[in-house]
Amino acid sequence: MATARRQRIVVAGAGFAGFQAARTLARLARGAAEIVVINPTDYFLYLPLLPEVTAGILDPRRVAVPLAALGRGVSPVLGEVESVDVEARQVVHTDPEGTRSRTSYDRLVLAVGSVNKLLPVPGVAEHAHGFRSIGEALYLRDHLLMQLELAAAARDPDERAARCTFVVVGAGYTGTEVAAQGQSLTRAAAARLPGLRGQPLRWLLVDLAPRVLPGLDERLAATAHDVLTGRGMDVRTGTTVKVATKEGVELSDGEFVPTRMLIWCVGVRPDPVVQGLGLPTVEGRLVVDEYLRVPGHPEVFACGDAAAVPDLTRPGELTPMTAQHAYRQGKAVARNVAASYGRGQARPYKHRDLGFVVDLGGADAAANPLGVPLAGVAAKALTRGYHLSVIPGNRARIAADWALDALLPRQIVQLGLAYGPAASLAEKEPVPH
Repeated sequence: MATARRQRIVVAGAGFAGFQAARTLARLARGAAEIVVINPTDYFLYLPLLPEVTAGILDPRRVAVPLAALGRGVSPVLGEVESVDVEARQVVHTDPEGTRSRTSYDRLVLAVGSVNKLLPVPGVAEHAHGFRSIGEALYLRDHLLMQLELAAAARDPDERAARCTFVVVGAGYTGTEVAAQGQSLTRAAAARLPGLRGQPLRWLLVDLAPRVLPGLDERLAATAHDVLTGRGMDVRTGTTVKVATKEGVELSDGEFVPTRMLIWCVGVRPDPVVQGLGLPTVEGRLVVDEYLRVPGHPEVFACGDAAAVPDLTRPGELTPMTAQHAYRQGKAVARNVAASYGRGQARPYKHRDLGFVVDLGGADAAANPLGVPLAGVAAKALTRGYHLSVIPGNRARIAADWALDALLPRQIVQLGLAYGPAASLAEKEPVPH
């Protein structure tokens, strides 16, 4: 008697949502299904700790959890998802060497995530640098240090001032942490360069929103604003970049800021793969029901930044595009996929934000667990504890790096591991969530 073919579940993307979906499915399936994960890298990237890689606090390997950690029964496939043939039930993807392949599925979990949001600002794509990958984080670190070293040797005071000026656009979660950690790094580096003695380091954090951390708790935003401005950072709200050039940026308030470093953290948009599906979308996100299923295609599920998940705690709204929701949606979609095979019961996704944590460098942080505002050392301890509890690997190594950073002087040196194209916004690869 012929053995029935194992059903194949394809997970497209291995960010917060995809990684959690695959790991949970592996546990629930127990070998009864074939689980294939298609992702551009062989690791899950823990984005919230990426600013600490730039600051030289964490080794870049600490924020990369190998897909091998997903366990037995999961087959990782290196590839960039290009499109999905919903009718034929096939995912089209291209490997790092450019070979195009098709992978068929019985169930599909779309967790392709998001990409950088580029605004139609002249010069940004050519002169700004993003912050969504390990390559970008390493490049930013090297570029910051290079500018300081070139400034220390410069004879022209205007050139020296421009090289010691750094502009971050976007005062959301990522931009605020990048600015805070970047300022900490440049201060430590400049203190070791005799040529910069007495030279001011200027950091600007600009955003068109009326305050930093828009969309988060106002008390959280106020704490972050006070910490940053207390360190001398120029926080410009209600302001954005009008034009970017090789010599600097023109702000919407009319000021031209000479700089050699423009960091783009404006936000994200759903992966363009979603638009190519030919299925209904909302704000670029794939429409799903409360069970994370695509209407009319019971074999297709979606979660994370790529999915327009209804927020059952706020009727009529969608869940925000945050790592907290993506992480939990990954677990929920795995349970519902398993239920579609008769293992367990499908449940609607419902989660209320438990609060947010923002690391501001040094001993500073801001947090609002369950709506309780915290700042300083208490918030810092909570922030690091939260990250250690969520990241699916490398916990001991991360804790060891934090301990060493507290006890020893920071190693400040260019590594030359990433070059300009790795951080250019002109042509970016999607980053799964």
